[in-house]
Formats: sequence, C-alpha cells, structure tokens
Amino acid sequence: MQVTITDSGTANRVAYERSDGSRGGFTFPRKGPFPHDAVHFALEQALGMAHGFWGLIASGMEPDEVQAMAKAGGHASANRAGVPDEAIVELLQAERVVECLEAEIWAGPSDAATFREVARLTCENSHVASPEISDTALAVVRAHIAALQAQWQAGRIAFDWPEPA
Repeated sequence: MQVTITDSGTANRVAYERSDGSRGGFTFPRKGPFPHDAVHFALEQALGMAHGFWGLIASGMEPDEVQAMAKAGGHASANRAGVPDEAIVELLQAERVVECLEAEIWAGPSDAATFREVARLTCENSHVASPEISDTALAVVRAHIAALQAQWQAGRIAFDWPEPA
C-alpha cells in the first residue's frame, strides 16, 4: 500500500492506495510540527505491528471503521477506557506509544529506560501491556522519525506499507 501525507496548512491530508487499486484518504488536524500518522508508521513498522493503525488500513479497513472498532471496544478515549477487546490491543498499544514519541518530538528524547516506563504507564491507562521496545528498536524508531522529518521539510511524506498476503 502506498501512502502519502501532505501538509495543507491547518491539517494533514493522508491518501493511500492498496495494491488492489482501492483508494482512500482523510484529513487529520495539524496538532504539532510532525504528522501523527507518520509517527504511527515509524513505530508500527519498527515493531512489526501488523494490527496497528496502518496494518488495519492495509488489510482493507477504512479509517472510520478503525475508529468505530476502537469505540465499540470501549476505547473512544483513554479516559473512558475499560478492558479492551483483544482485537484492538495492538491498535491501542500503538496509539499510546505514538503519544510518547510525539512528546519527544516536542520536548526532546529521554533515555530508553524512561521512555519505556512512560510508555508502560500510558498503556496501563488503556488497560493494555506495553509492547516490548528494546533499546535497538527505540533507536530504529527515532532514526526513522528523523528521516521522515527530513521529508516533511518539503511538506510531503511518502511511504509503502506491506499488505497482508
């Protein structure tokens, strides 16, 4: 699946095309200096998260379906979260860890142990275990974000996400 994220000023426009020719897109409010969905890509790719946001989109789901699935699973927001349905655990893990990575984009990176502890606490708040994030995996995610940030300087990021067989 090919994905492109472009800056439209007040929002980020996300467009994707799967290998079967199906296409979709959405806008996401610009909340900071870097697109939220690009952080998802860096994390989910590095950790091999097949059932995070991009894996679900690649499998044929549409973004509103992903949102509805999270809501139906009791997770319209972390503040109202209960024990989630197993089908959304990886999606929730990705969302919570992405929030930690976005905090680093704003404030600078912490040491790996502190990052893992913050990720553990945010995941715990959503009643899911934190994914395993080794020092190496965290370094890969951070390096990938840095490379994507370089692309973003031109107002556009493009990447490929593998589709399920």
